[in-house]
Amino acid sequence: MTKLTKGTEDSAENRKKEEDMLLASLQMQHLVVLAGSGCSLSAGGPSMQDLWDNAIINDQDVAKTISDKVQHDLEDKNIEEFLSKIEAFLQVNSDEEAKSFLNKSKKVILDKCSGFLQTENLDGHKTFLHRLSRRRVRDQRLKVFTTNYDLCFEYAAGALGSIALDGFSFATPRRYNPLFFSYDIVRRPRGGDDMGNYLEGVFLLYKLHGSVNWKRVEDGVIIEKTQPEPGEACLVYPASGKYQQSFTQPYLESLTQYLAAVREPNTCVLAVGFGFNDNHLAEPLLTAATSNPHLRLIIVDPKFEEKIKNGNSYWKQLNKLKDQGEDVWFIPDEFKDFAQRIPDLKSLTPADTLMKAIQGVTRE
Repeated sequence: MTKLTKGTEDSAENRKKEEDMLLASLQMQHLVVLAGSGCSLSAGGPSMQDLWDNAIINDQDVAKTISDKVQHDLEDKNIEEFLSKIEAFLQVNSDEEAKSFLNKSKKVILDKCSGFLQTENLDGHKTFLHRLSRRRVRDQRLKVFTTNYDLCFEYAAGALGSIALDGFSFATPRRYNPLFFSYDIVRRPRGGDDMGNYLEGVFLLYKLHGSVNWKRVEDGVIIEKTQPEPGEACLVYPASGKYQQSFTQPYLESLTQYLAAVREPNTCVLAVGFGFNDNHLAEPLLTAATSNPHLRLIIVDPKFEEKIKNGNSYWKQLNKLKDQGEDVWFIPDEFKDFAQRIPDLKSLTPADTLMKAIQGVTRE
């Protein structure tokens, strides 16, 4: 099978191959999205460099003092590593200055990941959800797993009139309970014996690292709250400890669903804006691409060639699988551009759909 590679992606032949591949992918039984920070960047969200600039550079003097204590070189602008060292330092030292700086940095992260959101900047998210959720009702619901804290997918769904099943109750105050992931929504007629039909535009949303509007209250209960304080916010801040936190609730439920989803037969995984820097997510996906014979993996990143050459080992291993003929595809697109390329299933007539399916079989 020929895979897309940078340099020929603008050719008519390659575009046609991409269109056919995407169309077939949308009609696979299971469709899974792994959305990383690149999706939020398209809507004006902060990069890791932005978080460093606002949390560290804007408080340079205190940051220098703390960096000396935890032995971190500020020339290494890695906010995840710096905060990890502070957390480790506080495990064995009682230091109010370091604790205050850590909490202040967390508040900056919380504010930056929630304050940017504007509905008019979500065209990419709206197109993405609109097209991916218009699948056959007999197929499994679209599953979106995201490492982002922000509410881009929730706001986009609201603007579309779609419904995100996110593990929270339907009553106020909304409380988290994994049971709600097993719920679905049907449209029932006013009378008669018809049991109804599944409602269109419903998808499952798993926030792998928490959310800017989650608050942990007494007895570990999690509710939705606008602008929670850093200490009560239920999210995994960027630090090495996030791997351990991912194996506690509520993150454990989303991670468990993710691990199960990539092992399902007849599954397409769309990794969009994901840098493969989170080992607890990248490793299972690499394993699935190697061992699940019915998995198609599509990686969307405008700089994938550079990352294959200079990035972490996951990029190199996935590219090796692609070269060996595994069902791994690389598409050099920004999130917003890729959303526009996703075929709209509802725009095809039944005859078009049948012809596309026949063409796909004959090409194989």
